[in-house]
Amino acid sequence: MMDQMQRIAEWVRRGDATAVQETVKGTLALGIPAEAILSHGLFAGMAVVGELFKEEEIYIPEVIMAAKAMQAGVDVLEPFLAGEAQSGESGTVVLGTVKGDLHDLGKNLVAIMLRGAGFKVIDLGINVSAEAFVKAAIEDRAQIVAMSGLLTTTIPYMKTVIEALRKAGLDGKVKTLIGGACVTQGFADTIGADGYGENAAMAVKKAQDLIKQSEGS
Repeated sequence: MMDQMQRIAEWVRRGDATAVQETVKGTLALGIPAEAILSHGLFAGMAVVGELFKEEEIYIPEVIMAAKAMQAGVDVLEPFLAGEAQSGESGTVVLGTVKGDLHDLGKNLVAIMLRGAGFKVIDLGINVSAEAFVKAAIEDRAQIVAMSGLLTTTIPYMKTVIEALRKAGLDGKVKTLIGGACVTQGFADTIGADGYGENAAMAVKKAQDLIKQSEGS
């Protein structure tokens, strides 16, 4: 199993979308669960890419190629991640990348995995205003508003969204969940977010925990 995961991770690192797709298909055929492939293959490869970029051993073009290769693998996995879960049985999540930020890869992965876990996902896309988050939360009767942001210049807007939800009378009724490359648990605590997801898998786990908290209150 680990050999297959290492191959997928290596193809992601090299930015070879075709090889990623074929290896993911072959790994699925071996009976390995889609979530394991996502976490230990695709995500692991991107984690390496992130470290190489941090150390300035690779640059933006290589990161973009790797991200596209990972997305190619995600496209293969999506139907399997969805499985037989019924959309909405776990709750409703309004999801978006905050205003000023145009990145959506991480958000899209979270959306896929939330749907796979049985959540109904209202994906507002990128550059989403506080007003749009509030409107969707009310209209779709969401239990969770999930926000993504990649840039240090845009993640402070998450606090603006949380404040807008409070002003709309949704404090305590709608939980807030945040994530992104620059986001930390400390930042989540500072702005009053209810949860923080370090990665897509952790975001889903936290969403499930927040739903349980709501049901228990």
